[in-house]
Amino acid sequence: MADSLAHATAAGALLGPSDPAPFVVHQPQGRSSYVLIADHAGQQVPAGLASLGLPQAELDRHIGWDIGIAGVTVALARLLDAWAITQTYSRLVIDCNRPLASPTLMPETSDRTLVPGNQALSPLQRQQRIDAIHAPYHARIDAELDARQAQARPTLLVMMHSFTPVMNDAARPWHAGVLYHRDTRFARVLLQALRDEGDLVVGDNQPYAVSSTSDYAVPVHGEGRGLVHVELEIRQDLIADAAGQQAWAQRLARIFTALQPQLDAFPPP
Repeated sequence: MADSLAHATAAGALLGPSDPAPFVVHQPQGRSSYVLIADHAGQQVPAGLASLGLPQAELDRHIGWDIGIAGVTVALARLLDAWAITQTYSRLVIDCNRPLASPTLMPETSDRTLVPGNQALSPLQRQQRIDAIHAPYHARIDAELDARQAQARPTLLVMMHSFTPVMNDAARPWHAGVLYHRDTRFARVLLQALRDEGDLVVGDNQPYAVSSTSDYAVPVHGEGRGLVHVELEIRQDLIADAAGQQAWAQRLARIFTALQPQLDAFPPP
């Protein structure tokens, strides 16, 4: 099951009647402690932005979205019976895992690709994208987390991402990466569990490190609320097709299910 935001209530001036809502919620009645969020799941561009002046081949690259992570997230949510949210629009339109002050919120260049539709944006144009996509997406996450808190439900927050096998001509050897900032509770046990699988090379805050200036979800939804949380990165070539996505969802469901009693027992930081 899935629900989505009605255009009339929060889409703003940027999104027209043919544009999809900025997010989709999966397993809205999910009973699991786990909550899954995928900031870069989609690659849509509002019709009014004319594909940002880019050919579809560029939007299909890793610069346009986190390849494969939508399929993993939706499959994992079903296996866990977990509430999940997938963001619809390309990270090139607006990156929903960036603070509003970030210089890469609406990148003018991404991995050496110039983004014509992001050049010299006016304050009004920037605000339209925030109001139409970034704000309602995070408001929906906040609403779910507020509701769970009011019901005294345990919440284990997982930020789902994927990463390209090669960046700036450098190969990345990790199959997955476990990312964190100040709160390492979930990261520590997940890192060990993934390494215990025996067939994975797992990065410890690799290929990225989280910070309050470069990231939004961990500092705001995780640390800001004191929730047990982690950011998980999976290499894109491993989840580029449905078979890989299902295999990773099954692996993660098994691991997360085994870890849940330990994670639920963590006291607040």
